[in-house]
Amino acid sequence: MSSGGAQAKTPPLVLVMFGASGDLTARKLLPALASLAGEGSLPEGFGLVGVARTAWSDDDFRDRCLAATPEAKPVWGQLVKGFRYVSGDYDSDATFAKISEIIGELDGPSGANGAPSTSGNRLFYLATIPSLFGEVAQGLARHGLNLPGPGGSFSRLVIEKPFGRDLETAVALDETLHECFDERQIYRIDHYMGKETVQNVLALRFANSIFEPVWNRRYVGHVHVTVAESLGIEHRGAFYESAGALRDIVQNHVMQVLALTLMEPSATMDPTAIRDEKVKLLRSIMIPRVDEVESRVVRAQYLAGTIDDKPVPGYREEDGVNPESVTETFVAMRLVVDNWRWAGVPIFVRTGKRLAKRSTEVAMVFQRPPHLPFAGQLVRGLQPDALILRIQPDEGITLRFGAKVPGQDFRVRTVAMEFSYKEAFGSDPPEAYERLLLDAMIGDPTLFIRTDEVEQAWRLLAPVQEAFAEGYPHLSLYEAGTWGPLEAARLLEPDGYEWVNP
Repeated sequence: MSSGGAQAKTPPLVLVMFGASGDLTARKLLPALASLAGEGSLPEGFGLVGVARTAWSDDDFRDRCLAATPEAKPVWGQLVKGFRYVSGDYDSDATFAKISEIIGELDGPSGANGAPSTSGNRLFYLATIPSLFGEVAQGLARHGLNLPGPGGSFSRLVIEKPFGRDLETAVALDETLHECFDERQIYRIDHYMGKETVQNVLALRFANSIFEPVWNRRYVGHVHVTVAESLGIEHRGAFYESAGALRDIVQNHVMQVLALTLMEPSATMDPTAIRDEKVKLLRSIMIPRVDEVESRVVRAQYLAGTIDDKPVPGYREEDGVNPESVTETFVAMRLVVDNWRWAGVPIFVRTGKRLAKRSTEVAMVFQRPPHLPFAGQLVRGLQPDALILRIQPDEGITLRFGAKVPGQDFRVRTVAMEFSYKEAFGSDPPEAYERLLLDAMIGDPTLFIRTDEVEQAWRLLAPVQEAFAEGYPHLSLYEAGTWGPLEAARLLEPDGYEWVNP
């Protein structure tokens, strides 16, 4: 993992952004680049080439870059003047020939229009629909753009999730990509891995002697991962009908956060060592049999309800959704990690749309003390101790424990000790895409997803996908603005636990 963070500076390079006219580019990628420029993290020899089907000129694309970054510093405006744009189909050799021509100009001894040379380094970012990933990679390979330039320069490929729709399609996609690029050139991006709290798991565990000794089955009673959204599908009915919560969130975000939280300590902070431990953790999660899915998994769909005092429609009433849809907008699962550290500790994960609030958290709930010398009214409201990692929206950490209530009586209740990134460091943490773009340009793969991680995550979910396709467990329903269906609470009842709600 790079130690310089946003202060590190990339080598000269050309960033070629496929899907340059899309929403992701405007909302996330361009603002992240503008922020990096303002911090001095982009080199003088930096070129951006946008590629999309939209019929824009260079000037149209430059205007788009400025419109998407109204608060950027002047240095960004200077960089934008040299940005280029290619309009064309992704299956056309003419598109890739034009890209190659522009890269050649930027790589020249004096760059383009007198700007510093980009020195043969190139980073290709695929912000397109997933079905185009393989096609674009093949187009780059046909024109030799997958090969490193002269003098030890690099060529890298960044792709967005989802990485396939199941194990079979994920393997097929990787086979296509590996025909064109070596695995070490491929950077699979999951923006959750760029969030400060996710990264801080490593610091929290391994830099603090008060936490690492209790990060195991002897002290932890159960673990919860919650990825909750108050928003619905936001006019993406057609996409969500083909995805659902299991593919959209559980296979990537949830599994990545879980692996980083529960993995064994790596010998070093070397990217390979960290990613090896993540894969080991994923492989230690027991794969349920198809006939076990019904007792371990809950799937549900939201009905009409109220959020922030405003009525919202049910999922089947959303634009682009089949009125008889059985697509899940909520999934809860009980997982078992079969290794020395976590044997016997149930792991509960859930994700859903239109829940009570937007929040992503990991809660490590500790064992209760073996004996309480006080009981009854003295401990009313005393919850189990817990360490809660708040990943979004208020990034930070909460330590929950029992304390005596002031007064004559000896009453104990739960209190919280809070750590907020914004309050502690005087500013909000950088956006996830800012960190991940910088790491891709530097060549640090720590926070990116390796092919064996992708395949193992799909392997874990294969029986669940099969069960869903066969119609079980039955599709539960929940009112928008709640924490999900009653069945999700019942998933924990055999152990006497309750969900830790944000």
